[in-house]
Amino acid sequence: MANPAKRPATYDDLLKVPDHLIAELIDGDLYASPRPASRHERVAGHLYRILGGAFEDDLDGAGGWWIVFEPELHLGGNALVPDVAGWRKERLPEFPDVTAWTIAPDWVCEVISPGSAKPDRMIKLPAYARAGVEYAWIAEPLTRTIDVYQRVEAQMDLIARHSGDLPQRIIPFDAIELPLERLWLPMRRA
Repeated sequence: MANPAKRPATYDDLLKVPDHLIAELIDGDLYASPRPASRHERVAGHLYRILGGAFEDDLDGAGGWWIVFEPELHLGGNALVPDVAGWRKERLPEFPDVTAWTIAPDWVCEVISPGSAKPDRMIKLPAYARAGVEYAWIAEPLTRTIDVYQRVEAQMDLIARHSGDLPQRIIPFDAIELPLERLWLPMRRA
């Protein structure tokens, strides 16, 4: 007897996922993951504050971006939740009042947690490329690295890897030096 065809997941299925999980819908598949651990939250939070201060609030004279923490993106039938995302103000002059974004960001960042490396790299990066996201960062707290991807046609190509603790200029936010040591501070176990 043949197996019946699998039904693609819908947004209604996503809404049924318990609130303590992060749910995403990618290419008809539903993904649910636990809230991230403190190391993950620290890196994502620091990136949001540093980049938001410099590029949204214009504290360092950089300006020109909207920076958002964990936005829900509805792009090409997918519902994605990057850790941090940014839109160039020249492309999105006014900050929208929305519950879900339907305009692809210009940049996204995924912070790797144990178990999220494969989905973030193998499933989410291609979905971001197909949606038109220009740049993606994969930040890995355990290896203290940020991999930078740029969309080339319909795929994300790795263009740089930044590591260590020294401040670095990282595209597309290379107008400032990103203080990596603030991201990777050692943490003690509680």
